[in-house]
Amino acid sequence: MNSTAAFIQTLQDHPEASLHIVLPDDDVVPPHFHVTEIGRVQKEFIDCGGTAREAVHCQLQLLVASDVDHRLTAGKLAKVFDLSSPVLRGDDLPLVIEHEDCRTIAFPVASFTATDEQISIQLALPHPACLAGDACGLSPEETGVAGGSCAPGSGCC
Repeated sequence: MNSTAAFIQTLQDHPEASLHIVLPDDDVVPPHFHVTEIGRVQKEFIDCGGTAREAVHCQLQLLVASDVDHRLTAGKLAKVFDLSSPVLRGDDLPLVIEHEDCRTIAFPVASFTATDEQISIQLALPHPACLAGDACGLSPEETGVAGGSCAPGSGCC
C-alpha cells in the first residue's frame, strides 16, 4: 500500500484534501511543509555475503520553512508527481519521505489513509537489515534488528 501508484491515485481521488504526515513517534510534521523534491533513489551495492543487489525507491524531501501560511493540497502534490514522471520512469516504487527534525532521516511510508478532507501518511522508522543472514549465521529474527552482531571472521562483515 505504500507504493507510488497507490499514493498518486489517492492524491488524485482527493484533490482538495490536506496532507497530514505522522512521524513514527506520533509527532506530526507542521502543516506548512514544502515538498522540495521528488526523486528516484537507486542504490547498487554488495551485501555482507558478497551478493550484488539493487534497491530503488521514490523519495519526497520535505522542508519546514518559516512560511507558515503555506499549505500543500493533495491535488497540488499530484501535479508535482506528474512533473516527476520522467524521473520516476513509470515504475511503481516504494515510497520514502525525507524529513529533518534535529537529524535528516528518510522514513519509509508505513501506510496512508484518505478522506475528502485529509490524507494521513504514517511514517515508520528505517531499520538496517542483514540480507545475507545465512552467510552470517544469523537467525531470521536477528537479520532485521539494528545492531545485530556479525562475529569477526564469520564471513559476514
